[in-house]
Amino acid sequence: MYARFIPREELSSFAAWAPGDLSGATPATTPASAAEEMPVDQAEQHAEQVRAARQSGYQDGYRDGLVALEGFKQSFAHQATMQVGLLVKSITGQLDALQQEMAEALAATALNLARQIVRSELSADPHLVDAVAREALETLMLSASHITLRVHPDDQPLVAEGAGELLQARGARLIGDATLTRGGCIVESDIGLVDASIEARWRRAAAAIGRDDSWQPDRDAPAEPRADT
Repeated sequence: MYARFIPREELSSFAAWAPGDLSGATPATTPASAAEEMPVDQAEQHAEQVRAARQSGYQDGYRDGLVALEGFKQSFAHQATMQVGLLVKSITGQLDALQQEMAEALAATALNLARQIVRSELSADPHLVDAVAREALETLMLSASHITLRVHPDDQPLVAEGAGELLQARGARLIGDATLTRGGCIVESDIGLVDASIEARWRRAAAAIGRDDSWQPDRDAPAEPRADT
């Protein structure tokens, strides 16, 4: 006979009793099982989330940085191209203007040199007016009449000597005209006029190189009175 206790050997199964058993509820979880079911440490989980966020932010930032860099490169290249184009256009315009100025300066220098050469030639060889007079007379048609050849008074004897036969053959008069520059002449006739003066020939020569320079009188030469005809 046993007083109050039942020997362990005679118990087939048993379980710890809890108050909840009276109502049929599920037995409460023991501390050991509760420890096993606890979530991962919140600090570690937070650190993992921070690391993931940093990695994602780094990747997003790197991608955005590459996009921004590419945009900057394209913008810079476009601006550089425009600036270089404007610079080249400006330099080209300046070079064109410089070439134009140089061309005009060279033409002016050439004309000044030619003017001095013509004056020197006329001074060294006054008989050059003979060729000018003959050429002017030969320009007239053979049917021309009432021909008058005007030359500077100082050239009149030279032309009379050098072109006398042609003057006689064409029935032309030779008249001295102090308004003409030495070395030139003017031929008048009933059908027209041939201007072979120094000034007219000089204008034609200057126009051939795109200049409008007039013949400048020699300031060193004394003024001569107009001869009466």
